[in-house]
Order: sequence, then structure tokens, then C-alpha cells
Amino acid sequence: MKRLVMFAAACAIAAPVYAQNVATVNGKAITQQQLDQFVSLLVGQGAQDTPELREQVKQEMIGRTVAVQAAQKAGIDKQPQVQQEIELARQGILVRALMADYLEKNPVSDKDVENEYNEIKKAQADRKEYKLRHILVKDEKAAQDLIADIKGKKITFEEAASKHSIDPGSGKNGGDLGWGPTSNYVPEFAQAAESLGKGKMTDSPVQTQFGWHIIRVEDTRPIQFPELAQVKPQLEEMLRQQKLAEYQQKLMESAQIK
Repeated sequence: MKRLVMFAAACAIAAPVYAQNVATVNGKAITQQQLDQFVSLLVGQGAQDTPELREQVKQEMIGRTVAVQAAQKAGIDKQPQVQQEIELARQGILVRALMADYLEKNPVSDKDVENEYNEIKKAQADRKEYKLRHILVKDEKAAQDLIADIKGKKITFEEAASKHSIDPGSGKNGGDLGWGPTSNYVPEFAQAAESLGKGKMTDSPVQTQFGWHIIRVEDTRPIQFPELAQVKPQLEEMLRQQKLAEYQQKLMESAQIK
């Protein structure tokens, strides 16, 4: 009777240990902890922790274990190329984990984002947006003739653009390019536009890689800077990348490289 009691007690103690294994593949245990870690990884990527997901993960882990055992039995894990790939994968995982750990310990704060936003906004304070029209033709003589006709009121700028511009986007709209900063355009075009006042047209054709332009400034206004809420995600990511670049630079500087 005493031996029976001792056996029952031993089973009670062993049961939780046995229950920690969700499967055994050719004698190799897949533990509950391993499954939980796999599920946590997927949940961190946006999946929902459900019984169905856990069953899928379990089957995936079993399948992987079977395949890995077969690869090891065939000696594939000893092949130099495979060992190199394994090492590169290991390095990549460690680098990603190191960067994630650094950002977790050195997060980008709301104050950091606000300060960066204000700095950029300040730097952009004197910039303008331009509402432009242009006519694009292949040769200078054609552009000069059109300028003369427009100035002589033989044709309007809009009519000349619709009839003669080879820019398919703006030509059909009377040369209208809409609102935008001059940084949207190639340097020669941008410089010419910035030199014009409101309502003014270039006196001479402007040559760019696309051909010869006649440019008219319809209107100007201070650049419309987006609200902080609109650009906060982009600023956060930019600052995170800056932090990581600075951290990597410090690591390189502190390393003994010969």
C-alpha cells in the first residue's frame, strides 16, 4: 500500500513536467515554452492568439523539426555553404535584436519629435509655393516665336500651351502645373520661376533637358507646412534611424579595427 501511495505521488510530481511538452518528434521534445515563444513572435507581428493559431504553430514546429532532423541526418548542416548561411542568419538576427534593444532603452520621445518638427518648420519659413504655367517646345526658335505672339496678344498663353506644348500632362490644361515648391522642378526651371514676379512670364525661353520652356508665374504663397499630427510617424521613424546611425557610428569608433 505504501509503495502504491509513493508511485501515485511520483506521478503527480511528474505530470506537470510531462505536460510541458506539446509534442515529441523522434524523441526530441517540443516544449510548451517554445510554442508560446513562437506564438508571441507572431502576435507581435499582428496575429491574434487563438486556439487555431496555436494548432497551426504546433504543426509548423513539428514539420520543421522533422525536416531539420532529416537535414542533420543527411549531414547537410555540415556543408560549408549551409554553415555560412546559418552564421549570416545568426548575425542578422543579433544585429536586429541589438538595434531593437537600443531603441527600447533609448526611445524617441514626443518632445524629440516636436523639437525636430519645429526646427524643420523654422527652416522652411521663408519658402514659397508657386502656381505655374509653362509651354514646352522642342527648339528655341519656336519658343521665341510663341513668346512674341503672346506678348503681341496674337494668342493667349493658355491657347499657346494647348496647341503647341509637347508636355502631355499640362499642355491640355493650358500649361497649368498647379501649386508646388520649385524643388519639384529641375534647377534651370526652378531658378527661372523664382526670378519672376506674380503674373510675369519669362522674356526668353528656358532650356532644360526636356526642351525649351516658356514659364509664367500665376501666383505665390508661403509654403503650407503640414500639421505635426500629419507627419509625426515619419518624423519618429526618421529620428529612430538617426539614433541607430549614431549608435552604429559609436560602435565602429570604439572597436579596434586593424
